[in-house]
Amino acid sequence: MCRNIRTLHNFEPHATSAEVEAAALQYVRKISGSTKPSKDNEEAFSEAVHEIAHITQHLLDSLVSHAPAKNREEEAAKARARSAVRFGTA
Repeated sequence: MCRNIRTLHNFEPHATSAEVEAAALQYVRKISGSTKPSKDNEEAFSEAVHEIAHITQHLLDSLVSHAPAKNREEEAAKARARSAVRFGTA
């Protein structure tokens, strides 16, 4: 359920608001145990996603790194290679 939460800090280009929102959604889904809330819980679910996305963006904006920024495409290629080895599709 949480496989879509990725490291968002220290990448070039910076994380988009859509990426931050997706991570917040996955987090709320995981801790609530629900991928789609009931009608009674929709508002609380949506509000939690919004608040977590907001504070996550604030955190990312506040973090400082002395390491060079990672390249998204290079990191994605490394992840695909690890996956291919792990699942025997290499």
